[in-house]
Amino acid sequence: MDKAPDAFRTISEVAQELDIPQHVLRFWETRFSQIKPMKRSGGRRYYRPDDVDLLKGIRRLLYGEGYTIRGVQRILKEHGVKSVQGLADSAAAVSFGAIEDAIGASLMEPEDEEAPIKGVADSDDDDYQGDEEEGIDFRFTEVDDEDILTTFRKGGTTAAAPAGPSALDRERLGRVLADLVACREMLDQALKDG
Repeated sequence: MDKAPDAFRTISEVAQELDIPQHVLRFWETRFSQIKPMKRSGGRRYYRPDDVDLLKGIRRLLYGEGYTIRGVQRILKEHGVKSVQGLADSAAAVSFGAIEDAIGASLMEPEDEEAPIKGVADSDDDDYQGDEEEGIDFRFTEVDDEDILTTFRKGGTTAAAPAGPSALDRERLGRVLADLVACREMLDQALKDG
């Protein structure tokens, strides 16, 4: 017997719909505080339609997009529950992975001489005040392998100070920022229309 779309679901119905074992759903409840099923006597769980959509979005991010639990927690914190619930409808959903791929592709575009993006100011790296936990992303840095080997063989550091970002790097970052702003506007509009 099919239930109405706005009916509450038991854990076994949700587990069957998502093709996930019940213990995984209970585990996710401990890792994602946004999942709040109603609990009745005897500890029986009833999931609201919004909970089911959130679980579908989490499932898609974990299994479809390859995110870790910590990565999904970050997405929930930064983008909110509604954006992850929106991933439940896979036909209309914007993939966070696709956005990250587009950003990576934008950074790897061939070098060309374009004018800097309007509204993006040139700034010194000294103004950067990011978290120390962020670390350094070495994927996009150019390193001379021989220089590294020489440094480790000598047991010291190189005397040359690392160069700051070039004008081309700043321009690429400006394009990425503009892409991110456009993506955020599309997401906000989709959630508002939604």
